[in-house]
Amino acid sequence: MDKRPAFSPSSLQQTHFIDIHEVLPEEEEEERTTTMEDEVEKRLHRPIKVREMKKPQRSFSRQVSLETGFSVLNRESKAKDERSTLPRSGRSFGGFDSANRIGLEGRKGDFSMFKTKSSLSKQNSLMPSRKEREMEPQKIDGSGGLDESVHKSVPAGRYFAALRGPELDEVKDYEDILLPKDEKWPFLLRFPIGCFGICLGLSSQAVLWRALATSPATKFLHVTPIINFGLWVLAIAVLTCVSFTYILKCVFYFEAVKREYFHPVRVNFFFAPWVVCMFLVIGAPPTLTPETLHPALWFAFMGPYFLLELKIYGQWLSGGKRRLCKVANPSSHLSVVGNFVGAILAAKVGWIEAAKFLWAVGFAHYIVVFVTLYQRLPTSEALPKELHPVYSMFIAAPSAASLAWETIYGEFDGLSRTCYFIALFLYISLVVRINFFRGIKFSVAWWSYTFPMTTASVATIKYAEHVPSIISRGLAVILSFMSTTMVLVLFVSTLLHAFVWHTLFPNDLAIAITKRRLVKEKKPFKKAYDIKRWTKQALTKHNSVNKDTGGD
Repeated sequence: MDKRPAFSPSSLQQTHFIDIHEVLPEEEEEERTTTMEDEVEKRLHRPIKVREMKKPQRSFSRQVSLETGFSVLNRESKAKDERSTLPRSGRSFGGFDSANRIGLEGRKGDFSMFKTKSSLSKQNSLMPSRKEREMEPQKIDGSGGLDESVHKSVPAGRYFAALRGPELDEVKDYEDILLPKDEKWPFLLRFPIGCFGICLGLSSQAVLWRALATSPATKFLHVTPIINFGLWVLAIAVLTCVSFTYILKCVFYFEAVKREYFHPVRVNFFFAPWVVCMFLVIGAPPTLTPETLHPALWFAFMGPYFLLELKIYGQWLSGGKRRLCKVANPSSHLSVVGNFVGAILAAKVGWIEAAKFLWAVGFAHYIVVFVTLYQRLPTSEALPKELHPVYSMFIAAPSAASLAWETIYGEFDGLSRTCYFIALFLYISLVVRINFFRGIKFSVAWWSYTFPMTTASVATIKYAEHVPSIISRGLAVILSFMSTTMVLVLFVSTLLHAFVWHTLFPNDLAIAITKRRLVKEKKPFKKAYDIKRWTKQALTKHNSVNKDTGGD
């Protein structure tokens, strides 16, 4: 029989025990600091007594042997149950952060994290108190640290990983967000930069109806200039309202605006306000505009566009996480179309060389964007399989290029016709796939249909002027009718959703994604396993030493 050394009082006296308790909150820990120091001093000076080996109780405290390192983890089973679920910030589902708190009444979601940094003192008063944070189970697990990185820029790859759809505005099911989903957010926080697409559609319609009223190819229609004047005034009114609202968003929720700027799709709509202003100058009624426009108008609207263009094109050229093959999407044509619209305006103010310069820059980058989107690189994560309204942006750039070339050189020559035919082919290829555009829920993104269709209609009118025939004139009338009908339907639908059904601006979940992906934590399991294995090895080594000592 194996003879194992029995535990004796002398052997137990060689082992020192100390009680290790659970970490207390900050307030209670400060109060008990002095008492703990006194208690430790008393235990060190009193004689060591033999303790009876008792069965560990189901409490939060545990005993650790200083010599063997043996630890009795009483909360191990509970920790496993708590870590078996995905840790969340406590804000994606409103109940976690408001109604389910113990002993507290439900509190509304905290939207101060997206407010302007200059009002941080006001934000601190809106943040939950220390006692509330102590009672939140999510804060105990340490998952509440996600809000600290809210003011930092979210990388472009994070949007691709968390969102879906060509506009990247739908959050995937397994993703978490920083704000409550079951609560209606403030209006400014729900107002997207994509609303400038409405202004693009109306301002381009003003250009179209001016062309219909003044072009010799459509003289047989007897279009009155009053329609152009009404659309022009309406476009100015809508642009004023949208711009004023978004300026308020920049003032009060600048952090949300920054997130829209780093969004790979919405960043292109920051070009839209300046394109709209140039459209309004080009499409102004003939009775209100002189024959030669003042160059200050071109400077005022093309200057900010050109500065933003340098920033975006520099990111495409220099590479990195925002290189073109990673962020290219159909809305990227908006950053190209403005060059052709600016070239048209430069030609109208009499600066032909500046117009040629802008046309060359726009055409070079249009070819790069077109090839990148058309060949579908494996690294191009933004290009989805299904078609959406933003795919009509393929038509806008070549149509605007043909119009700009005709305005600069005064004739619809071979290059201008080449660009127009490319736009016409893309127009037809999208129209025949009408089923791919069905079943899409109405949103502001639908206005992306209008601007490219209108630009193609104006280009067709110019083509009919230089190539007069029944086919060219009929095509100009058909495309103009389709474009106007689309704008009218979308304008009525927008009014109904905005003022009758109140569904035009839902919660903008795309800007509230977390900076880092939340994954299932497995490190605590590994640590607990390592502690068990280490204690077993220490016990085995300690028993072998005692056995050798007893044999001697």
